[in-house]
Amino acid sequence: MNRYVKSATCPLIFFIAFCGSAYAQSQVIGAAAEASNMKLVGTNDLQARSAYQPTIHHQGDRWIAYIGHHGGTDAIPDPLNPLTGKAEANGTSIVDVTDPAHPKYLHHIPGQEGKYESGGAQMVRVCDGKGLPKADPSAVYMLRAVGGEGHEIWNVADPANPVLVAHIGEGLKDTHKNWWECDTGIAYLVSGAPDWRTRRMTQVYDLSDPAHPVKIRDFGLPGQEPGSTGAVPTELHGPISTGPAGNRVYFGYGTDKGGILQIVDRDKLINGPKEPTPDNLRFPEIARLAMSAFNGAHTTFPMPQMPIAEFAHDKDGKMRDIVMIVDEAIVNECAEPRQMVWFADVTVEGRPMMISSYTASEASGSFCERGGRFGAHSSNESMAGVYYKKMAFIAFFNAGVRALDIRDPYHPREVGYFIPSITDKTDKRCVPVEGKERCKVAIQTNNVETDDRGYIYIVDRANTGLHILELTGDARAVAGLPAE
Repeated sequence: MNRYVKSATCPLIFFIAFCGSAYAQSQVIGAAAEASNMKLVGTNDLQARSAYQPTIHHQGDRWIAYIGHHGGTDAIPDPLNPLTGKAEANGTSIVDVTDPAHPKYLHHIPGQEGKYESGGAQMVRVCDGKGLPKADPSAVYMLRAVGGEGHEIWNVADPANPVLVAHIGEGLKDTHKNWWECDTGIAYLVSGAPDWRTRRMTQVYDLSDPAHPVKIRDFGLPGQEPGSTGAVPTELHGPISTGPAGNRVYFGYGTDKGGILQIVDRDKLINGPKEPTPDNLRFPEIARLAMSAFNGAHTTFPMPQMPIAEFAHDKDGKMRDIVMIVDEAIVNECAEPRQMVWFADVTVEGRPMMISSYTASEASGSFCERGGRFGAHSSNESMAGVYYKKMAFIAFFNAGVRALDIRDPYHPREVGYFIPSITDKTDKRCVPVEGKERCKVAIQTNNVETDDRGYIYIVDRANTGLHILELTGDARAVAGLPAE
């Protein structure tokens, strides 16, 4: 794979100065994107807001992107919303991506005032009312975290004119990466209940009627609950549920260090004893996989019953239950252990085991020198058949998005990447050096999602916006897509 496709991705005017090793160490406004087996289809600057979670929803005959934003920074004032003519705290962007080459910004819902993760509205999920058991069938519901203090539900049936439906939670310590089952309405809200001993744990809600949320229980690791003593276990990052059919919830704890994959019986979690005693918190747990002190668990993405070609003739084990675990890099310029992607075989649930790992090659782009974070952050979470159990897309901060062939999870293989160009809106990232700050500007691809059509959506933490991509070349064959 050619990491520097000079004729295709770097105009001659920029090649001498910026391509090769010099270009690898710092990005320059006007230079072309770096790409292999992926290409840009369309882009939107998202009003220069720091972006976190994109959720892509097929809504009637339209495709709508709902994008959560981090809070602002001390250096950058609240961005102007050209649709209203007002400066608005970062919240939720709503973008029509029906024509991915020409995404249309429809609306911005302001978020909570505050900086970084204490402000904004970073997490968003969407469910159709017609699929939820007790909802208004004409509605489309958007669930979002609001700063660190609560959650909201909006009706976005008209995405250009959203209407607030309900507010959940008061005085929480923090919120983060929620999960919502659109067929049952059960939601796993990452929260920080005021009386719990951790910044993030789980509040399980029945949102089958989003206008009337019903709390089911609080949940976390023993030692996090109110009244406990001793060391406090590492905080939650986020869960993913397989719903009633799979009857499992996969929780990721630790983010960038001391990570834990927790496998939980969904039925016992929802219907078991609710009082947060140590025994009741252990009751739904099936297993834990403790990770290295070096690595955490940002995303825990389940892929049950994966056929393994190498084992096709074996008497047992032809199909394996796999969980992909993605760490999160949090420190600029590699001033921490490398955060990566890990694959765990959980076929024997009581004894999960790591089987492989992946990282983008630092040397391929001198990424530790570029500025900002380098390392894994998140994967796409769509379980649509176009990519599920075949390809995964990993946001890797200044290394852009990496496309992995995961058909053999024992040997994941990079088959493409895309690193967007910086713009005049891309924010700097700084590190302390000898009592001063050294700042660099680099892409910070933060989160990634896909849609049923096969488009890949990446958003940037450093205010560069949304990029819509598609696979090219050999990578299309991995996913079973038709040749170009």
